[in-house]
Amino acid sequence: MNDPQSASRPLASEIVPTDGTSTRRVDVAIVGGGLVGASLACALMPLIERAGLSVAVIEAAPILETVDAPFQPSFDARASAIAQGSADHFAEMGLWQSMAEHATPIRRIHISERGRFGVTRLSGDELGVAALGHVIPNAWMGRVLHRRLAESSIAWHCPARVEEIAPVAGGHVLTLSDGGRLEAGLTVLADGGRSGLKERLGIESDSHPYDQVALIANVELSRPHNGEAWERFTVEGPIALLPLRGQAMELVWTHPLGAEQRRLALSDGDFLAELQRAFGDRAGRFRRVSSRHAYPLSLVTARETTRPGLAVMGNAAHALHPVAGQGFNLAVRGVMDLVSAMESGRERGETPGSAEVLADFEARRRADRHNVIRFSDGLVRLFGIDSALLSHARAAGLIGLNLAGPLRRGLARRAMGLER
Repeated sequence: MNDPQSASRPLASEIVPTDGTSTRRVDVAIVGGGLVGASLACALMPLIERAGLSVAVIEAAPILETVDAPFQPSFDARASAIAQGSADHFAEMGLWQSMAEHATPIRRIHISERGRFGVTRLSGDELGVAALGHVIPNAWMGRVLHRRLAESSIAWHCPARVEEIAPVAGGHVLTLSDGGRLEAGLTVLADGGRSGLKERLGIESDSHPYDQVALIANVELSRPHNGEAWERFTVEGPIALLPLRGQAMELVWTHPLGAEQRRLALSDGDFLAELQRAFGDRAGRFRRVSSRHAYPLSLVTARETTRPGLAVMGNAAHALHPVAGQGFNLAVRGVMDLVSAMESGRERGETPGSAEVLADFEARRRADRHNVIRFSDGLVRLFGIDSALLSHARAAGLIGLNLAGPLRRGLARRAMGLER
């Protein structure tokens, strides 16, 4: 793959001019050109090249304008934890070499509960791998994905929104805000659920608020983190630290709903002092903090993820608590399973949006989705119960897990996306 910074051809040149009078037929329309939608478009490139698959991406944000600008890593940048299994999938797409330029490996994970002796440690060395996962700035992942798509025949409508969507025989018709009109054999909703398209199609979701808010920021430590990630359960909620470049770490600090407002208003010094008291000294001293952002947390699952001619992916299908860092990795596995189902269907002479292809996709996803949702939700609820007796049991469980090598290694391989 070409270096995303040195490529000279601007992705904006791929935007399709439309006069609003004709309907363009495409095999696949991806609603949402963020990390999940762009990952799917990249994963479809072999089918585009081999089978002449026609693909369009509709993205509401003007993300194309900065693709060729020099990439300047920022202390404030949001980042995502990429499991090793997801890194392997990006390697299959020919993207990992570029992504790894700004990736920080997670070599060890330390899991503990504040005020208790129980601890579990997961290590890449124990599993014979260089890293359990990686942390990458979202902006860089997007840059790599979008530069790769600049080299394809994929049609971009950006910035554009889907104003109307209507089922028709053989797919859906999408009317776009840029004047375009698409008839797609398969429409993939990968817009995070923000557009309301699910609701307009009558797809309901189950929502279970946790009455918690994630406060997210980057912090700088007084000493090198050496690739260690931390998950620290406290009375208020879990605190996660993910390694970034240098001595920086991404902080995800869970608060009871409403309690985050006071900490958002604190000075940097007071905020760091409270974080130090809550987390302890195991990772070192917190010396610097970036801008802070807060997001309410809920478990949201779509009641339908497939219909003939339609697939729902990413946060539009399932929004999880960040405690286990599995949301995006679950979506990446969904991307690969959808492409595999389409490839198998093509060998049988089926179209991408056929009921058979989408039933195959759903069968591939069902168990993985159920297991990950159950695990992350159960973890939140288990450590969210304030009980002295249960706290001792949790501590004993963490100690037992640390001593039980096969069980611990199995947990690590699942978290890495190497087993389902």
